[in-house]
Amino acid sequence: MTTRENIRIAISAIRGQMLRTVLTILIIAFGIMALVGILTSIDALKGSISSSFSSMGSNSFTIRNSGMNIHMGGKSKRAKRHRKITYYQALEFSERFKYPSQISVSTMADQIGVIKYESTKSNPNITVMGVDANYLDVSGYTLATGRNLTGHDLEEGLHVCLLGKELVDKLFIANSIDNPIDKIVSVGPAKYRVVGTLGEKGSSMGFGGDKVCLIPLSNAKQDYGSEYSTYSITVKLNQITDLEPAIGEATSMMRNVRKDRIGQEDSFEITQSDSLAGMVIDSMSTVTLSATIIGIITLLGASIGLMNIMLVSVTERTREIGIRKSLGATRKTIRKQFLTEAIVICQLGGITGVILGVLIGNLISMAVGGAFIIPWDWIALGFSVCFVVGLAAGIYPAIKASNLDPIEALRYE
Repeated sequence: MTTRENIRIAISAIRGQMLRTVLTILIIAFGIMALVGILTSIDALKGSISSSFSSMGSNSFTIRNSGMNIHMGGKSKRAKRHRKITYYQALEFSERFKYPSQISVSTMADQIGVIKYESTKSNPNITVMGVDANYLDVSGYTLATGRNLTGHDLEEGLHVCLLGKELVDKLFIANSIDNPIDKIVSVGPAKYRVVGTLGEKGSSMGFGGDKVCLIPLSNAKQDYGSEYSTYSITVKLNQITDLEPAIGEATSMMRNVRKDRIGQEDSFEITQSDSLAGMVIDSMSTVTLSATIIGIITLLGASIGLMNIMLVSVTERTREIGIRKSLGATRKTIRKQFLTEAIVICQLGGITGVILGVLIGNLISMAVGGAFIIPWDWIALGFSVCFVVGLAAGIYPAIKASNLDPIEALRYE
C-alpha cells in the first residue's frame, strides 16, 4: 500500500470521528501557536531592536552616571548608579576630548511631558530632552522639515523646539495643519516655537522614539534643572577603528574631570549602542525558553489525547482490521496505516497552529514597534515537532492494531 493510499484512508478515518479529531487538532494547534507565536514575536523584536540601536552607529558611545537597567525575567543585577554628571563636567569633557568625533551633551528634562497646541494636547508620555546642535547626528534622528537647533539658539536660550513625528501627527496633522513650522506650542509652563520636525524613528520594546520634544540644552537647564539633574555625553567617532582607543581616552579624561582617585572605580558608565542592543537581546533568552517549555507541555497533553483517540479507534475498528488482514494486509501495512493517521492529525494541527502563531506573533511585534517577518526556521520546527508527536502518539496504537488476531478481530462485535 502506497503512502498516498495510507493518507487517503487516514483522512477517511478522520472524517468518521470528526469531533474527537477536531478537538485533538485544536489542542495541537494551540501548542504550536504558543511556540511559533511567541518565538516569532521575539525574532521580530530582536530585528527591530538591532535596527534601532544600530541607527545610532556602532562607532559611538555614551557616558552616563548610571548603567542601563534591563529586566526581562529571571534574576538580574541592578545597574550601578553614581553621583550625577553636572552640566559643567559635561562641557569640560566636550572641550578637552580631542579625538576626531562629534560630541553631544543632553539631559532628560521630563519623561511625562505634555505638549499643547491651541486646544489640542498630547498624552502625558512625551519625552522632553535638552540637547545641543550635534544631538541629531549622534542619536540617529533625521530632520524631516525645518531646521536643526543651532549654537545661537543655545547661547541665547531661545524658546525653539523640534518635534517627533508622533507629536506632529497628534497636534497638527490630525487638525489638518500640514506645516507645523513656526507654530507656537506649550512645553510644560513655557511657550516654544517649532523650528523643525524629526523623521520617523520608530520604537522598540516600548521605547517611543517619535514621542519626543527636543529643546535647547540651556533652556532645559533653566526650566527643568534641579539638584538631581544629570547629563549624558554621546561621542560619535569619525572612524570605527578609533573606538577602543577613544573609549580608553574618554575613560581617563572623564576620571580626571570627575576627580576619581587612583584605585577608585569609575564614577560613571560608558555604554556602546550595539552592546546595549546585545544586552537586551540576550536578556530575551529566558522568554524564549519559557515559550518553548509552554509549547512542549501543551504538545505533551495533545500527544496523550491523540494516543487516546488512536486507541479508541483501534477498538472501534477491530472488525475492519480483521477484514483487512483476511484480505492479505500484513502487520507492517496495518502499522503504517495507523501511524499515518496519527501523523496526518498532527500535521493538520501543525498547519493550523503555524498560521495562527505567525499571525499572532507578528501582531504582537507590530503592536510594540517590530516588523512583520515569516520565521521559516520556527515553521520548520513546528512541523518537525508535530511529526515527532504524531509518531510518538501513534506507535503504540499502531502496534496494538497490527498484533490483533484476524480470527478474533472478525468475531469482534
